Amino acid sequence: MSDMHLPKVVALIPARSGSKRVPGKNIRPLAGHPAIAYTIAAARESGVFDAVVVSTDSERYADIAKHYGADVPFPRPEEIAGEFSPDIEWVEYTLRRLRDEGRAYDAFSILRPTSPFRQADTIRRAMAQFLSQQGVDSLRAVEKCKQHPGKMWVVRGGSRMTPLLPLGPEEQPWHSSQYPSLPVVYVQNASLEIAWSRVVFDGRTIAGNVLTPFFTEGFEGFDVNQPIDWRVAEEAVASGEAALPTVPQAPYPL
Repeated sequence: MSDMHLPKVVALIPARSGSKRVPGKNIRPLAGHPAIAYTIAAARESGVFDAVVVSTDSERYADIAKHYGADVPFPRPEEIAGEFSPDIEWVEYTLRRLRDEGRAYDAFSILRPTSPFRQADTIRRAMAQFLSQQGVDSLRAVEKCKQHPGKMWVVRGGSRMTPLLPLGPEEQPWHSSQYPSLPVVYVQNASLEIAWSRVVFDGRTIAGNVLTPFFTEGFEGFDVNQPIDWRVAEEAVASGEAALPTVPQAPYPL
């Protein structure tokens, strides 16, 4: 696709303030900066976005995002910033509000602050793949699952259970098979997703029906959502096992 025909793409970074598992996780310090700083830095450095927009219900989060170079054009309404608010609500609100203000985008990418190891090159690879695919609605980051669904169970009544996936040959059901013999299954991670804006406006979905997989590598898809995840992230940085995106700004005083 030539530069003349490149779509206008906006990076959408969700950063609501009401996390329960890890309070304040989106701005929790990691290697000297709040977590959200690394997502903003990677998005800006990638060079593939016409704007990097943070959606937050917090004035403090908005100040932090602006410090690191993101745009926070308006706050997220409280009614779509709850623990159980689906992504489509804030994505649709943001894209429509931007469009109403004369800032329409052909496509969008959701970049969650809890994936701090996602690099600018990760984003560039994903965008190149998305734009090369004909007929797709969206791209979503995935990785090979560590716990295979073929070995998962649904417990009913507290005393009986049945396989979540009752598939495979009767003589050798999946739940009693060795992992290498099971079909390869991938699980989505929070690293990134990219979609055409039409899937939101026409179908009120963030993914559409035709998805292409983006296979993350190493720590690219690592998600810091539990206390133990933060310890792993800190140790990975300290040991040099994983690298965070370079943040050009001075640390925000947390």
